[in-house]
Amino acid sequence: MKTTHTLLSSATMAACLLFAGTAMAQMSPTDFNASKTRIKNEYSTAKKACNSQSGNARDICVAEAKGKESVALAELDNTYKPTLKTQYKVRTEQAEATYDVAKQKCDDLSGNPKDVCVKEAKAARTTAKADATVQMKTGQTNSDAKTDNKEVRTDAAADKRAAELKVAEEKCDALASTAKDTCMAAAKAKFGKM
Repeated sequence: MKTTHTLLSSATMAACLLFAGTAMAQMSPTDFNASKTRIKNEYSTAKKACNSQSGNARDICVAEAKGKESVALAELDNTYKPTLKTQYKVRTEQAEATYDVAKQKCDDLSGNPKDVCVKEAKAARTTAKADATVQMKTGQTNSDAKTDNKEVRTDAAADKRAAELKVAEEKCDALASTAKDTCMAAAKAKFGKM
């Protein structure tokens, strides 16, 4: 029960970090490289801090440090060049990091509770990855639909203007020479043909 709560809390925190990361503006290459170096230095420091622990506590500490680094690097890539693919990478890195830590925590258990803990961790990872895939594919579908919709609307607007021009030209045909020329010029100006 506690493991499930911990996994859900981790997933919630990961989602918050995702939205915070995607809300940032794009950065310069210099800022990107500086941030990447900072993340790697933070990982190195965190991993060294794990050396003061022993046994499974050390393994959990290292898994947390690695997970934090991998998620931070994925978020950095997404901030630098945000795409559906980099957003997907953030979500999958979060799922893997959460899974790796949960799996290490399961090592403190034995027998059936350990088996249940591992299955819960795997199920949470599978769910998070499936959700990431759905979000990526939905985003791609929405993007494609917007592009298609824009093209359809543009084509429809052009067809409407052409039809309205034909109506206006037909109305102008009933007029005499100078009035007809003025009417035709006005119709072409109004409906987009010069």
